[in-house]
Amino acid sequence: MLELADLDGIDRIVSIDAETTGFAVPGEEAITRLAAAGPLPGVVIQLGCIELLRSGTTWITGRSWESLVNPDAPIRRGAIEIHGIRARDLQEAPRFPGIRDAFEAFVGDAPLLAHDARNEIAYLNHEMRRAGLVGDGPLPYGEDRFLDTQRMGRSAWKGGRVSLDRLCDLLWIDRKARFRRHGALLDADLTAEVFIRLAAGEDPSRHPLMTLAEGNPPPGNAMAAALAAAMARRA
Repeated sequence: MLELADLDGIDRIVSIDAETTGFAVPGEEAITRLAAAGPLPGVVIQLGCIELLRSGTTWITGRSWESLVNPDAPIRRGAIEIHGIRARDLQEAPRFPGIRDAFEAFVGDAPLLAHDARNEIAYLNHEMRRAGLVGDGPLPYGEDRFLDTQRMGRSAWKGGRVSLDRLCDLLWIDRKARFRRHGALLDADLTAEVFIRLAAGEDPSRHPLMTLAEGNPPPGNAMAAALAAAMARRA
C-alpha cells in the first residue's frame, strides 16, 4: 500500500467506495467452476468516487462521480439492510463494462484511496475480469496504487478499533447520513474526510471522544461527564 510520503509531488488522489451484493469475490477455484456453468456473477452494485486536491499543506475535496451497476446476480438480504439497494433498483442500471470508461476517465492515473482498500481492489479486479476487460496477466488494480485509511488509522491509534464509523466519531466527522444506510459516494466522501484529518496530523488516540466513549470524560467537562454516565447506563 502507498504511504503519505509517496504522495510528495502528487496534487490529486481519488477516494473510492463500492457497495456490493454482499457475496464474497470468488476465489480461483470457484471462478473456474462458475465460469464452466455460465457467466460469472457480479459483486459491485454501486461505485462512488470523490477527488481530493492538494491545497497548500492540506487537501480539499473536489468533483464526484457515482453510478449504480447491474451485477446480474442476487443481493443478500443483509447487504440490502445496509445500503438499501434492491434488485429492482438495478434493472435499468448499466453493467460494469458500460461504466468502465466513465469510471476510469474520472480516476485517471491518480492514486486511489479507500477504507480497507483490499476489498475495493478485489471488487474492481473481479469486475474487470468477469467483463473480459483483462486477460490472465497482471490485474489492473494493485496495492501499489492505493492508500488505505484503515492502515492510517491503525498507525495513528495503535490497538484501537479503526472502522470507518469509529474514525469518523473520533475525528468529529459528521456521519449521521450513514445512520439510515450506507452508500458508495457517501462512504467515499467520509473516507476522504478521514484521510484529510489524518494527513493533517490529527490523532484519534488523543481525541476527547475516545475518553468519553470509555467512560473517562476530560476533567471539568460537565457535559462530557453527563454523556459518559448516560452511555454507561445504556451499557
